[in-house]
Amino acid sequence: MPKPHPHQDLWSIEGRFQQLIFSPKGAIEGVLIETDGLPTQFVVDPQDGAIADQLARLNVGQSVVLEGPEESPSPKGEAAHFVYRLTRLASVDGREKSPPDQPGDVSGKVVRLNYARHGVPNGVMLDTGDFVHTKPDGFERLGLKVGDKVHAEGPSRPLFTGHGRVVEAHTVNGKPVGPGH
Repeated sequence: MPKPHPHQDLWSIEGRFQQLIFSPKGAIEGVLIETDGLPTQFVVDPQDGAIADQLARLNVGQSVVLEGPEESPSPKGEAAHFVYRLTRLASVDGREKSPPDQPGDVSGKVVRLNYARHGVPNGVMLDTGDFVHTKPDGFERLGLKVGDKVHAEGPSRPLFTGHGRVVEAHTVNGKPVGPGH
């Protein structure tokens, strides 16, 4: 049964995975779970490869806990069941999948730059396998380059690859990344 999340508009819903839902172009755009005998749908952005990869690994019948807000009614007509927008795959068979952000810090040497979807640098990858996200304006302000030694602090979470972490950097080498930090 759906349970309201501490954030009023988010729901935490437990059920059994039934199937992936595909877009007309073949991308994963959601899942269908069974909750107390009723179908419940969670939709995702078909361009979000990280969450699609997590969903593609599910097996029919697995117990899942999904989190997200209820979708607004569609102008195309009434839904056949409840529809939510997936923000987090919280657990599979009782094991937490994507823990909430934790305070963290990483140190290492820059081995390559990372780029935002529009092609500008938005952070660096370290020799430790960690990704330091600075956003494009922070990257420009910091002037980082391959070979630099970096110590970054900020909220962190595991990378979807299972190796390394991503740090949403608030400070890099003691310098604030953005004006609000």
